[in-house]
Amino acid sequence: MPYKVEIQPSGHSFTVPEGETVLQAALDAGFHLPYGCRNGACGSCKGKLLSGEVVLGKHSEHALSPDELAAGYTLFCSAKPLSDLVIEARSIGAVKDIVVKKLPCRVHRIEKPVEDVAILHLKLPANERLQFLAGQYIEFLLKDGSRRSFSMANAPHDDEFLELHIRHVPGGGFTDHVFTAMKERDILRFEGPLGNFFLREDSAKPIVFVASGTGFAPIKSILASAFHRGIAREMVLYWGGRRPRDLYMADLPRRWEREHPNFRFVPVVSDALPEDGWTGRTGFVHRAVMDDYADLSGHQVYACGAPIVVESARRDFTHERGLPLDEFFADSFTTAADLATPAAG
Repeated sequence: MPYKVEIQPSGHSFTVPEGETVLQAALDAGFHLPYGCRNGACGSCKGKLLSGEVVLGKHSEHALSPDELAAGYTLFCSAKPLSDLVIEARSIGAVKDIVVKKLPCRVHRIEKPVEDVAILHLKLPANERLQFLAGQYIEFLLKDGSRRSFSMANAPHDDEFLELHIRHVPGGGFTDHVFTAMKERDILRFEGPLGNFFLREDSAKPIVFVASGTGFAPIKSILASAFHRGIAREMVLYWGGRRPRDLYMADLPRRWEREHPNFRFVPVVSDALPEDGWTGRTGFVHRAVMDDYADLSGHQVYACGAPIVVESARRDFTHERGLPLDEFFADSFTTAADLATPAAG
């Protein structure tokens, strides 16, 4: 049977059909709750269950710990109601005019700046353009019914091609195909734009961006859009990788640093080898932020990349550097391996 969900503090309500998740029903009803991966792995949709009962599907303990579950929190992307609910969640208005579409696209160009990263440039049909917010992602619709999510790296104003940064995961069906068989002029289908990882422009706070690996892609989109529109907020990007080559487009933020006085770039390498000749910052990327900032209470943070990087930043910035939890925005690049077994709550 369907159940009613009331959102606090807004007082809005919607109905969840039987077998549907809270998040999907909210989106279908036009209420844009925060979300990221939609598969229980990133924690962006976490919110409090004020009353009622849900059952949770697969989710990662990084996204929802047992302590948080015991404290009444849940993941709306995985939660299916067992009764009427009252939930506590922020509603986001910036995406209300964005239309989610299913479209074909053609592979226009494939670049490989390093051996394990491919940059795809995708061309839409001649009469189509994808309206999106910088930082959002698309999901490829594969023939077997599965989906693969990738963030757009181009800014919305630069929309002749969609640009995606794809890291090769050996044994991953889709990325194996990208690196071994995909060719120019191949046709793909996708749904998008999706996600709530975008710049909150109702704030004047300085911004710290934290990227690991191809987590640079949506941050590239956000920064390029911000520069294009003349946003004057203080912005700094910490981009981390194991080896210098993992910072596969480092020349671009270095150029931005020269061109924009309100922007700084801090590359961080954790496992440089002697032959790399690396003389820059070393260690974990989120620790570099903590070394530079004793107090983040007056900042916003946007973090993107590997789940362990995002979760470590969320935990340490909020617990040790005073960052308000509602000023931490994240897009965690997750795979099926990041998910735990189903749990009830």
